[in-house]
Amino acid sequence: LAGSSQRSACVMRLVVLSLLGISVRFANGLQTAWGAAPTVTAYGSRSLLPAVAMQAPGAVGYSGPRGTPLLDIVKTPLDMKAFTISELKQLAHELRWETINAVSRTGGHLGSSLGVVELTVALHYVFNAPEDPIIWDVSHQVYPHKILTGRRDRMHTLRQAGGLSGFAKRSESEYDVFGAGHSTTSISAGLGMAVAHDLRGMARNSVAVIGDGAITGGMAYEAMNNAAYLNSRVIVVYNDNEQVSLPTGTPSAGGTVPAGSLSAYTSRLIASKPFQNVRDIAKSINKLFPAEIQQANAKFDEYARGMVSGGTLFEELGFYYIGPVDGHDIDNLVPILENIRDRGGNQPVLLHIKTEKGYGYPPAEAASDKYHGVPKFDVATGRKFSNPTAPASYTSVFADSLIDIAAVDRSVVAITAAMPGGTGVDKFGRRFPKRTFDVGIAEQHAVTFAAGLAVEGLKPFCAIYSTFMQRAYDQVVHDCAIQKLPVRFILDRAGLVGNDGPTHHGSFDLAYLGCIPGLVICAPSDEIELRHMVQTVYELDSVPSALRYPRGSALGLNALNDLFGYGLEKIPERGTALPVGKGRVIRSAPSYASRRVAILSIGTRLADSVTAARALEKGDSDIGVTVADARFMKPLDSTLISKLASEHEVLITVEEGSIGGFGSHVLHFLSLNSFLDDGKLKVRPMVLPDKYIEAASQKEQYEEAGLTHSFIEATALKLLSRDAVGIIRQD
Repeated sequence: LAGSSQRSACVMRLVVLSLLGISVRFANGLQTAWGAAPTVTAYGSRSLLPAVAMQAPGAVGYSGPRGTPLLDIVKTPLDMKAFTISELKQLAHELRWETINAVSRTGGHLGSSLGVVELTVALHYVFNAPEDPIIWDVSHQVYPHKILTGRRDRMHTLRQAGGLSGFAKRSESEYDVFGAGHSTTSISAGLGMAVAHDLRGMARNSVAVIGDGAITGGMAYEAMNNAAYLNSRVIVVYNDNEQVSLPTGTPSAGGTVPAGSLSAYTSRLIASKPFQNVRDIAKSINKLFPAEIQQANAKFDEYARGMVSGGTLFEELGFYYIGPVDGHDIDNLVPILENIRDRGGNQPVLLHIKTEKGYGYPPAEAASDKYHGVPKFDVATGRKFSNPTAPASYTSVFADSLIDIAAVDRSVVAITAAMPGGTGVDKFGRRFPKRTFDVGIAEQHAVTFAAGLAVEGLKPFCAIYSTFMQRAYDQVVHDCAIQKLPVRFILDRAGLVGNDGPTHHGSFDLAYLGCIPGLVICAPSDEIELRHMVQTVYELDSVPSALRYPRGSALGLNALNDLFGYGLEKIPERGTALPVGKGRVIRSAPSYASRRVAILSIGTRLADSVTAARALEKGDSDIGVTVADARFMKPLDSTLISKLASEHEVLITVEEGSIGGFGSHVLHFLSLNSFLDDGKLKVRPMVLPDKYIEAASQKEQYEEAGLTHSFIEATALKLLSRDAVGIIRQD
């Protein structure tokens, strides 16, 4: 071994290869002697208590443990520090079923939380949170974390008015060190905290937990690229559960596999797990050799890694890569995390764990979306509680309309950013898989990709939640609007979204899109109008356009006929193109009315506007109310607005958006055209208040926002100098 380096390397290969013949018992014995649990494969021998659902004697269906003696002890993570590995596994079992039972009563993000139960237990056992910050990317998986950090007794309020947030929230707990709701932020935030620790001379660990969906976003690589450059001790736990999109498996141009090449790459890493074991064993055995042999063995390890896997992407970015490791195996997770915690140096580390979303609850494991987001459900059967008689959702109306158009035009394509189920693109994908593109959580790429499709004459519909489109603002302006490329932006979840709360509200799109020149913006008041508008933007071939609509069920036939006087026997299945920039009058003030009010609505507040108008006229025969549907924010219907301003003493605009949106554009038009100069016209824009509205039902949120029919009525009465009850300031 003391000869040339070539001879040393050759001899070392022979030594290590011969050592690979050592029995598994010997390898396990070495590990046991070093205080670590036995490992036979990369996923190890779980030896778990039953994580799967069990049937209690005499019970029907799935049920968990009869008691939670260990979980009852844990008020904060400090209470679990003295637990044994066996007790930690029992704690995880109790925690899993506590999570299942809690979500069954409130609804919420179940599958992702079930997938990280063991990881959550291990992280809080090994690290000293909150001094060692644990940052959860997206943070829809934090329910077990909330239970372990003093909020167990409030889980029944999850995502309810005045209750716990469904995401990490700094104002809720010191253990929620960084709030989230959108993805791909954890590594950047964790790196910032790690650097702050260094600058302040604090010996702490900064842990970022990111999933294989979130890591498809470019910001993750910006952060990793910077981490090694800054020589920071940030720890990244890469949670790989093969659920990039919601749901994963939607037919698309890429097939039914998880979106993107990264998922395939990490799958290949996992497939090479036998070599990972060899490497782990070789490293352990290497500690027994003299220093010269350790150095030669290190060269062999470096050589072998390059030959078998070409190194890993993460190592090329400067991270020390460990894995893959079974994320449900506490026996291995704990000692591995302890080694990472106690390591020397400042090199960033990436621990690659493999988990199963929905793990331990068979109905979730069997579902295509792994029970990602669920309503209330029956624990014993997994049956979700829903209203089968509810009208179709706006999302499904959009999807059906687009499918009808695409059936006769092969140039129509659909793009989504990892949300095929939430946007209706999954339905489109089942019909037209080759024309469906799921780009992963990469909204910036989605928009510019759609722009490229438009350059070549295709007709892209880029379906992204309103709140997530914020992440691609520069691309909307620079790559689409300036170049006048006809990308159709479909903004689902516009307005207030209910239980997901402020991170998911579509509050700002009318404001942030309204200032962009040359962009057509429309918002339907009902499902029939939505069909018309899908057809309208389809026919716009020279400019980009944005179509926004809310979450939830549409109005249904009876409400449509009652509120808007459609006189329909059934809802039309196809839409017709609308004249761009033209609104409509739904009802006109009676000619005999001496006090005249105009309500100009955009979007689905039109129903409340009609209800308010009826109440106003019923309460005072002198009052007459005109209700108009703007349909378009850009271009504005200047003729309609001028008529309303000229023929009424009060004009109220109503929208499901923030200040700076539709009402601001109307006020600007009225001011520039001298409608406000003589003081005869009173104008009030009704918008979302200038605050973040917390989780609650949509009905409760719009009541808090002051955008229901009673507030519209009260606003009109105040402007008419009549008694007004329930007025709120929109500030």
